[in-house]
Amino acid sequence: MSIELDGLAVGYDGTPVLEDVTLGVEPGEVLAVLGPNGVGKSTLLRTILGLQSPIRGSVALDGDSLSDLSRDEIARRVGYVPQQESTTVPSTVFDAVLMGRKPYLDWRPTEEDKRRVAAVLDSLDITELAMRNLHELSGGQRQKVMLGRALAQDPSSLVLDEPTSDLDIRHELDVLELVRRTSREGNAVVYAMHDINLAARYADRFLLVADGEVVALGDGSVLTPEHVERVFDVPVRLVEDETPILVPERGRD
Repeated sequence: MSIELDGLAVGYDGTPVLEDVTLGVEPGEVLAVLGPNGVGKSTLLRTILGLQSPIRGSVALDGDSLSDLSRDEIARRVGYVPQQESTTVPSTVFDAVLMGRKPYLDWRPTEEDKRRVAAVLDSLDITELAMRNLHELSGGQRQKVMLGRALAQDPSSLVLDEPTSDLDIRHELDVLELVRRTSREGNAVVYAMHDINLAARYADRFLLVADGEVVALGDGSVLTPEHVERVFDVPVRLVEDETPILVPERGRD
């Protein structure tokens, strides 16, 4: 399923924090939204999910306007992994992933719902954690559970807000490889990130944003030192590899 944004302006109380976003994300494609804190990345993702209304422009899922879809229909089409997930209520891993079946439930989970959860846990290699409490898990394990909950929705698109925040490098790679695998299975994926070099390795296209506007949109060729300095206000130099590696110049003296 594709995600289409047309002339989108997002923000709060009628005041845009990011404007004039027009793009499409096709099945099997990963789009990384890159920019510093406070530029509207999370607001953009929440607008794609229908959790807040756009100030201008439109969002469509596979050609259907978001405004014409019910909350449950959006949840069936788009899985969401938020930046920070509250785990104040005790829950097992199995029950947390089962929550992803909510858009399909009438009252109580069916055997098919439980089978789907078991299949998701197996695909993420966390079956052995099924009866563990979320509070007992590491950050990387918990992030896999949140990804599992999104996948249990059987979505055709995924939206993730800083999916590798607070993870060590091993778990960063684990999560991004799982997301990449999901895209290869036909999902359109959009995620917000800070780490340009990780994004360059795992995403297909990049949306760079700063000061309320789109700085660049395209493949890895848009990850230039000029664009990165414009977005993050830090001089960098480009090191050639299979994917671009951008090295900050600050601190070299």
